[in-house]
Amino acid sequence: MAEHVLAAGQYAAAGTIRLRALPGGFGTTAGVDGRQLAVVGDRLVVTGPDGRSGTPLTTLREVAAAAGVRPGLTGSYTPATSSDPDAPLPVDLEAAATLAAWYALGDAALRRLAAALGSPQEPVLWPEHLDLGITHDAVNYGVSPGDDAVPEPYAYAGPHEGRPAGPDVDRDFWTAPFGAVRTAAQVPAADDVLDFFLQAKARIDEARTEAARTDRSRS
Repeated sequence: MAEHVLAAGQYAAAGTIRLRALPGGFGTTAGVDGRQLAVVGDRLVVTGPDGRSGTPLTTLREVAAAAGVRPGLTGSYTPATSSDPDAPLPVDLEAAATLAAWYALGDAALRRLAAALGSPQEPVLWPEHLDLGITHDAVNYGVSPGDDAVPEPYAYAGPHEGRPAGPDVDRDFWTAPFGAVRTAAQVPAADDVLDFFLQAKARIDEARTEAARTDRSRS
């Protein structure tokens, strides 16, 4: 749904794949021809000038028709999910509610982080992996629904240059190949997620300062 209906329709209409967290799920940002599309629980919700309507998630073909878009994301990136228009779209409502709550918590923490860093910005839900995140000073901060490496929802901080290296780096903090992660169980509240992000930023700043000092001494 994220790739082949919401992002597909929005990219065709407005040239962007960026989605956002919404109460109960996620939705478009720029919209599609004056309509906003959202996935809430096991339904597609379309909000437009004529009001609001809901459609059960059955197949991409049927739901895309209800959304008024052509199913299948093209022209942006190679999709991570199948575009089979007639494959069923089963939804576990309990899991959907868990992810919606996780995105809401992450959205709150990310907005507070952006404000604290003096870089207010809208967290983006990227359809190819359903991470919700922001980028500041070449560091990605976000929350993920889980993946092959961490099969449960988690928060992360990933410097673009990779996780800090060196003999003094805290390996218990930088546990992921790309940076640091905390599972939802470890950071159950927005305050906890924000504290994790701020800890990561402080450690990254310290590592970068030390790296710059080392470079100067060598030169």
